[in-house]
Amino acid sequence: MSKKAKGNRVQIILECTEHKESGMPGTSRYISTKNKKNTTQRLELKKYNPILKKMTVHKEIR
Repeated sequence: MSKKAKGNRVQIILECTEHKESGMPGTSRYISTKNKKNTTQRLELKKYNPILKKMTVHKEIR
């Protein structure tokens, strides 16, 4: 069962930008939440990419 979002909180998917450009198979994705009212633009966070074995920038895709 999935949890219901409370109020303005929405679930987002963060995808690695460097991995997509490298052309290697697979993807590095993380699921997180954000407050839609306070953060209107798309999120960019530095997260660990286990395939590239380093910290990379992950951007919101949904």
